[in-house]
Amino acid sequence: MTATTPSRRERLRAETVTEIKDAARRLLVAGGPTAISLRAIARDVGMTAPALYRYFASLDALVTAIVTDLFEELRAAVAGVAAAHADEDPLTRIGHMARGFRRWSLDHPAEFALMFGSPVPGVTPLPQRGPPLDEAGARFGETFFAVMSEHYARHSFAGEPHELPDPALREIFRPYLENFGDRFPAPVIYFFITSWTRLYGMVAMEVFGHLAWAVTDVEPLFEVELARALRQLAR
Repeated sequence: MTATTPSRRERLRAETVTEIKDAARRLLVAGGPTAISLRAIARDVGMTAPALYRYFASLDALVTAIVTDLFEELRAAVAGVAAAHADEDPLTRIGHMARGFRRWSLDHPAEFALMFGSPVPGVTPLPQRGPPLDEAGARFGETFFAVMSEHYARHSFAGEPHELPDPALREIFRPYLENFGDRFPAPVIYFFITSWTRLYGMVAMEVFGHLAWAVTDVEPLFEVELARALRQLAR
């Protein structure tokens, strides 16, 4: 099967789309999520605001495209960490990947805020978005799940397949079971979600500066929580 060479018009369109997204990201980094606007982007790239609609149907669509790209950038960063430690055991790799997530987040606070925090005025809240963003998030999550699969292929889970701290929890995991079936025992997903929530929450509070009142350095606290998470997953 022969690959089709993009036409000149297609190349120019792709270059313009990239230029628009780059301008939006510069605004994001300089002023945070609320700084992103079609008028400001158009001024930056030398276009009129209505002309942007030839490339993106709305500000909502543009922000979705940017966040999709950011999830891929984050996924690549975390996957790169995993690859750099390919000779280590899976759970140790997951620890390095979690640290990679924290490092990327601290290095890109404005991007993190757009992905996980402050909404852009006039844009639909991100959790209500459709397939492109869902797929980008799923690819990011798969970087962790793939390594977890390696671990559980070598070490069977010690508990009962559906043993959870509270039977009522089984019902709330219905979306996971519908999407992934029995890829991992329910307790594994429970431990993963609760551990991820603690680690992600700590990173978010660190990025937004909400832990300065309590600690001078968040990293040791993060490492303690990470070690606890890995012990749970090692069961």
